Amino acid sequence: MKDNVIKDPELAVKGKKRIEWARRHMPVLQKIREEYQMERPLEGVRVVACLHVTVETANLLSTLTAGGAEIAVAGSNPLSTQDDVSAALAEDGMYVYAFHGENDQEYYDCINKALDIRPNVTLDDGADTIATIHRDRTDLAADILGGCEETTTGVIRLRALADAGKLMYPVIAVNDAETKMMFDNRYGTGQSTIHGIMNATNFLFAGKTVVIGGYGWCGRGLATRARGMGANVVVVEVEPRKALEAAMDGFRVMSMTAAAPLGDLFVTVTGNVSVIRREHVELMKDQAIVANSGHFNVEIDIPALEEMASGMAEVQENVAEYKMSDGRRIYLLAEGRLINLAAAYGHPPEVMDMSFANQALCVRYIAENGPDLDRKVYPVPPQIDKRVAALKLAAMGIEIESLTPEQEKYLHSWDMGT
Repeated sequence: MKDNVIKDPELAVKGKKRIEWARRHMPVLQKIREEYQMERPLEGVRVVACLHVTVETANLLSTLTAGGAEIAVAGSNPLSTQDDVSAALAEDGMYVYAFHGENDQEYYDCINKALDIRPNVTLDDGADTIATIHRDRTDLAADILGGCEETTTGVIRLRALADAGKLMYPVIAVNDAETKMMFDNRYGTGQSTIHGIMNATNFLFAGKTVVIGGYGWCGRGLATRARGMGANVVVVEVEPRKALEAAMDGFRVMSMTAAAPLGDLFVTVTGNVSVIRREHVELMKDQAIVANSGHFNVEIDIPALEEMASGMAEVQENVAEYKMSDGRRIYLLAEGRLINLAAAYGHPPEVMDMSFANQALCVRYIAENGPDLDRKVYPVPPQIDKRVAALKLAAMGIEIESLTPEQEKYLHSWDMGT
């Protein structure tokens, strides 16, 4: 009997129906699953997955199980776990330690319970599993062939670990695959962030000023979709080239200090800390809404907000009102955690199909090549990235052009100029 830590086993029936619905919209992952069922490339491989426990994640994990892997699951954010999915995964025989609303202690307890299977491969969204191993469970490293990291925040942490010479096993930066970053981050985060904000507030974007902190792929997607909803979009960025791109894309670009008095809604998507600080809150208008769609709840300086407030009340689910001493009201959504998962379903399955196809193929790559890899952060092998794109095109019924022999020769020659 597995010692699962979930909310309610009775939710499994609902979870399985939702997982099946998502599966029908994830044809690339389904193709890989059929391949894994025949070849069983992960037979005997123990995998710890610290990911957002959603219907899309469930389809990734069932693909790995089809390949022979033994799975232990923990949530990668206290508010992102869907309890019906946890129940369904537990009923399917996985070790599951995840429920919606975990406090910080429960969150790390669940990660440590998952790690008790002594994994050979780790899957992370934010690098908390890898950080826990490096900080508290170093004895596990000897069994680990490698890991995968799903998000920008996690990749930043892992590269810092590698640069310090302290990374104990190789990790593939799945986040940086073009079929992940350009699609999941842009189209997934853009749409699901707006979905979460509207679910929490019923906010009307048309005619409002929306300030977006960060213009990476997530910020690009969010800015484009907010503009499509009729918002006046302001971009705050620290990297000159990205700021220039935002300006060329037609958005107003300014500092957060300049944007603070203008915004009706502020959304951070940077992967950095204290993007919105005390000095910015002091300038915000009455009833400004502040939300985050970056991985950790550190992009908004919540302790400063609490210190400034004369009172705080939850006015509705996922909306906390902070009353300032001058009478202004500032609304913080979902405790500053990922609004697209805390108040919505996260990315659509069609987008996660590519991200998780990369994960599934990279797990196999690690199982087959891990002993030969150095202790560093690797890009997704190009052949995997290209295969995912080709499978997605095929699933969409799109046929693309092929190079002719003459074109191939031209691209590999130096003397065929003008």
